[in-house]
Amino acid sequence: MATKPVEHAVKIRPATSGDMEILGGFGTLLVALHHELDARRFIEAAKSTPARYGQFLESQLARPEVIVIVAEEDDALLGYAYAVSEGFDYMSLRGPAGVIHDLFVDPARRREGVGKMLLEAAMAGLQSLGAERFVLSTAYRNDIARSLFAAMGFRPTMVEMTREADEAG
Repeated sequence: MATKPVEHAVKIRPATSGDMEILGGFGTLLVALHHELDARRFIEAAKSTPARYGQFLESQLARPEVIVIVAEEDDALLGYAYAVSEGFDYMSLRGPAGVIHDLFVDPARRREGVGKMLLEAAMAGLQSLGAERFVLSTAYRNDIARSLFAAMGFRPTMVEMTREADEAG
Protein backbone atom coordinates (compact mmCIF):
# COMPACT_ATOMS: atom_id res chain seq x y z
CA MET A 1 0.00 0.00 0.00
CA ALA A 2 1.41 3.38 -0.96
CA THR A 3 1.94 5.97 1.74
CA LYS A 4 -0.19 9.06 1.32
CA PRO A 5 1.72 12.33 1.67
CA VAL A 6 1.03 14.36 4.80
CA GLU A 7 -0.63 17.67 4.16
CA HIS A 8 1.53 20.66 4.95
CA ALA A 9 -1.04 21.66 7.57
CA VAL A 10 0.33 19.00 9.95
CA LYS A 11 2.51 20.69 12.55
CA ILE A 12 4.73 19.20 15.22
CA ARG A 13 4.79 21.13 18.49
CA PRO A 14 5.60 20.59 22.17
CA ALA A 15 2.76 19.01 24.12
CA THR A 16 0.96 21.11 26.71
CA SER A 17 -1.11 20.31 29.77
CA GLY A 18 -4.21 20.97 27.65
CA ASP A 19 -3.31 18.00 25.43
CA MET A 20 -3.27 15.43 28.22
CA GLU A 21 -6.84 14.17 27.95
CA ILE A 22 -6.29 13.23 24.30
CA LEU A 23 -2.76 11.93 24.93
CA GLY A 24 -4.12 9.78 27.75
CA GLY A 25 -6.55 8.29 25.25
CA PHE A 26 -3.73 7.72 22.75
CA GLY A 27 -1.65 6.08 25.47
CA THR A 28 -4.59 3.81 26.27
CA LEU A 29 -4.79 2.79 22.60
CA LEU A 30 -1.05 2.06 22.71
CA VAL A 31 -1.52 -0.15 25.77
CA ALA A 32 -4.48 -1.91 24.11
CA LEU A 33 -2.51 -2.52 20.90
CA HIS A 34 0.34 -4.14 22.78
CA HIS A 35 -2.06 -6.22 24.88
CA GLU A 36 -3.76 -7.39 21.69
CA LEU A 37 -0.39 -8.43 20.24
CA ASP A 38 0.54 -10.49 23.33
CA ALA A 39 -1.95 -10.53 26.18
CA ARG A 40 0.34 -12.52 28.45
CA ARG A 41 3.23 -10.05 28.13
CA PHE A 42 1.56 -6.64 27.99
CA ILE A 43 -0.81 -5.11 30.53
CA GLU A 44 -4.47 -4.57 29.70
CA ALA A 45 -5.93 -1.08 29.59
CA ALA A 46 -8.22 -0.26 32.51
CA LYS A 47 -10.83 2.43 33.05
CA SER A 48 -8.18 4.49 34.85
CA THR A 49 -5.58 4.16 32.07
CA PRO A 50 -6.47 7.32 30.11
CA ALA A 51 -6.25 9.56 33.19
CA ARG A 52 -3.15 7.84 34.58
CA TYR A 53 -1.33 7.88 31.22
CA GLY A 54 -2.17 11.54 30.73
CA GLN A 55 -1.02 12.35 34.27
CA PHE A 56 2.26 10.54 33.68
CA LEU A 57 2.97 12.40 30.44
CA GLU A 58 2.00 15.71 32.06
CA SER A 59 4.47 14.99 34.89
CA GLN A 60 7.23 14.75 32.28
CA LEU A 61 6.63 18.12 30.62
CA ALA A 62 8.85 20.17 32.95
CA ARG A 63 11.81 17.77 32.83
CA PRO A 64 14.58 19.30 30.68
CA GLU A 65 15.79 15.91 29.40
CA VAL A 66 12.32 14.92 28.16
CA ILE A 67 10.67 15.49 24.79
CA VAL A 68 6.86 15.23 24.59
CA ILE A 69 5.63 16.41 21.22
CA VAL A 70 2.37 16.17 19.30
CA ALA A 71 1.35 16.18 15.66
CA GLU A 72 -1.55 18.55 15.10
CA GLU A 73 -3.72 19.47 12.15
CA ASP A 74 -6.56 21.98 12.30
CA ASP A 75 -6.50 21.89 16.13
CA ALA A 76 -6.87 18.09 16.14
CA LEU A 77 -4.14 15.91 17.61
CA LEU A 78 -2.98 13.13 15.29
CA GLY A 79 -0.32 11.51 17.47
CA TYR A 80 2.51 12.03 19.91
CA ALA A 81 6.06 11.03 20.81
CA TYR A 82 7.63 10.71 24.25
CA ALA A 83 11.42 10.49 24.44
CA VAL A 84 14.15 10.99 27.05
CA SER A 85 17.84 11.83 26.85
CA GLU A 86 19.36 9.22 29.17
CA GLY A 87 22.85 8.50 30.47
CA PHE A 88 24.62 5.16 30.79
CA ASP A 89 22.29 2.20 31.37
CA TYR A 90 24.31 -0.78 32.54
CA MET A 91 21.25 -3.03 32.62
CA SER A 92 20.81 -2.39 28.89
CA LEU A 93 24.58 -2.42 28.29
CA ARG A 94 24.45 0.92 26.49
CA GLY A 95 25.98 4.32 26.78
CA PRO A 96 24.13 7.63 26.72
CA ALA A 97 21.29 7.71 24.21
CA GLY A 98 18.09 9.39 23.24
CA VAL A 99 15.46 6.80 24.14
CA ILE A 100 12.17 6.98 22.27
CA HIS A 101 9.64 5.41 24.62
CA ASP A 102 6.37 6.16 22.83
CA LEU A 103 5.48 6.89 19.23
CA PHE A 104 1.76 6.80 18.50
CA VAL A 105 -0.38 7.94 15.58
CA ASP A 106 -4.17 7.92 15.54
CA PRO A 107 -5.16 4.73 13.67
CA ALA A 108 -7.26 6.78 11.23
CA ARG A 109 -4.16 8.79 10.23
CA ARG A 110 -1.56 6.05 9.93
CA ARG A 111 0.52 5.51 6.79
CA GLU A 112 0.42 9.22 5.94
CA GLY A 113 3.89 10.12 7.21
CA VAL A 114 2.79 11.47 10.59
CA GLY A 115 4.83 8.86 12.49
CA LYS A 116 7.91 9.71 10.46
CA MET A 117 7.42 13.42 11.20
CA LEU A 118 7.10 12.72 14.94
CA LEU A 119 10.11 10.40 14.96
CA GLU A 120 12.28 12.92 13.07
CA ALA A 121 11.23 15.72 15.42
CA ALA A 122 11.84 13.59 18.52
CA MET A 123 15.32 12.67 17.28
CA ALA A 124 16.09 16.31 16.46
CA GLY A 125 14.99 17.32 19.95
CA LEU A 126 17.09 14.58 21.53
CA GLN A 127 20.06 15.57 19.40
CA SER A 128 19.73 19.15 20.63
CA LEU A 129 20.06 17.68 24.15
CA GLY A 130 23.31 16.00 23.14
CA ALA A 131 22.13 12.56 22.03
CA GLU A 132 24.42 10.92 19.51
CA ARG A 133 22.48 7.64 19.36
CA PHE A 134 18.78 6.84 19.40
CA VAL A 135 17.28 3.68 20.87
CA LEU A 136 13.72 2.41 20.86
CA SER A 137 11.80 -0.78 21.45
CA THR A 138 8.74 -2.08 19.71
CA ALA A 139 6.53 -5.11 20.13
CA TYR A 140 7.97 -8.02 18.19
CA ARG A 141 4.69 -8.60 16.35
CA ASN A 142 4.19 -4.90 15.47
CA ASP A 143 5.34 -5.28 11.87
CA ILE A 144 4.13 -1.84 10.76
CA ALA A 145 6.16 -0.06 13.44
CA ARG A 146 9.20 -2.26 12.83
CA SER A 147 8.99 -1.42 9.12
CA LEU A 148 8.87 2.33 9.84
CA PHE A 149 11.81 2.14 12.22
CA ALA A 150 13.88 0.11 9.74
CA ALA A 151 13.06 2.61 6.99
CA MET A 152 14.27 5.37 9.34
CA GLY A 153 17.63 3.64 9.76
CA PHE A 154 17.08 1.77 13.03
CA ARG A 155 18.65 -1.67 13.21
CA PRO A 156 17.64 -4.59 15.44
CA THR A 157 20.01 -4.95 18.39
CA MET A 158 18.09 -6.81 21.12
CA VAL A 159 15.25 -9.31 21.31
CA GLU A 160 13.25 -9.54 24.53
CA MET A 161 12.08 -13.07 25.27
CA THR A 162 9.32 -13.87 27.75
CA ARG A 163 8.24 -17.09 29.43
CA GLU A 164 5.57 -17.62 32.04
CA ALA A 165 6.64 -19.36 35.27
CA ASP A 166 4.02 -22.08 34.88
CA GLU A 167 5.11 -23.08 31.38
CA ALA A 168 7.32 -26.08 30.72
CA GLY A 169 10.81 -25.39 29.36
